[in-house]
Amino acid sequence: MSAKDIHSAADARAIAQKRLPWMIFDYIDGAAGAETGAARNRAALDAITLRPRILRDVRNRSLSTAIFGAEASRPFGIAPMGMCNLSGPGADLMLARLAAKHSVPHGVSTVASTPLEKIIEVAQGNAWFQIYFSGDGTGTFKLVDRARDAGYETLVLTADVPEVGRRPRELRHGFKMPFRIGPKQFIDFAMHPRWSLNSLIAGKPGMANFDMPGYEFDRTESRAAANWDTLRKMRDAWPGKLVVKGVLDVEDAVLLKEAGVDAIQVSSHGARQLESAPCPITVLPLIRDAVGPDMPLFFDSGLRSGEDALKALNTGADFTFFGRILQFAIAAGGEAGLNRMWDVLSDELSIAMAQTGQVRLDQSDIRKGRESTA
Repeated sequence: MSAKDIHSAADARAIAQKRLPWMIFDYIDGAAGAETGAARNRAALDAITLRPRILRDVRNRSLSTAIFGAEASRPFGIAPMGMCNLSGPGADLMLARLAAKHSVPHGVSTVASTPLEKIIEVAQGNAWFQIYFSGDGTGTFKLVDRARDAGYETLVLTADVPEVGRRPRELRHGFKMPFRIGPKQFIDFAMHPRWSLNSLIAGKPGMANFDMPGYEFDRTESRAAANWDTLRKMRDAWPGKLVVKGVLDVEDAVLLKEAGVDAIQVSSHGARQLESAPCPITVLPLIRDAVGPDMPLFFDSGLRSGEDALKALNTGADFTFFGRILQFAIAAGGEAGLNRMWDVLSDELSIAMAQTGQVRLDQSDIRKGRESTA
């Protein structure tokens, strides 16, 4: 099986499950607790229907949209994901090249396997840096300065992880960052020789952004000290656009708007942190109503198709982000698999737009459409 066998996100996931070591697959695929939150997210997205329209002349459809004043060729980008190179050697740069090709934002994780400077170079500037506030914040603000010096213009503060959620599938395999190999992992890797040999040749993935003096990353380090004063300090320190990711509460969204952030990202972290968190897609329209029509709202969590993206856009998002399905596509077919998955998502979105009578994705046009069908 190869890239040509990817016809949906489910295909990419199925192929990846066969090719990846169990530990790596479950790290990418897993969710918090018994994973009922992930199941609820999927059910909530599935429950949303789109309104088919006929005889609308939808020949000249455009998938492009504007984000922070720049044109993106798609209304979806790449969510920040840690240790992407576990899905396949060079995955970070595959994602960066995809972002450059389509002029969409590539969310660069704090725990990326490739230096943040290299990623923004390959992405030709189409990269946003994602940051966690950890410990006393000393290392956090060093990374913020480093991202600014590297040319990043957008900073994404992930605020929904005061403590790292428990994901039993990871724990059963003994998954750790930095990446460590013991007897159990060795057997797992021996059962998946293709991945293991490729990874051996490329070198063990590490966390490339923590080679700064006096800063040793600890994935389990508490992030509980972050508060609204932390946000104010980050707003003062960051000259560019500031996005806060992981918002699921209407009151918090209003406070963020008042605090002067440039965008709010509605997200449950892919249901990886709090199992009983509300479904982001059900909270999205409530937050849109609370912050008004002009506040930029982004969305991620559980999106698996172009139709899913259109649902989020029609529900109040200005822009969306895909995550783990892109890693599955890389695991399934390398860079060809990633490009194939991107084309599938684009085709799904374009066809759904045609069938619902939409030719543009400008949020003002979408809002007018919602009002006319209310």
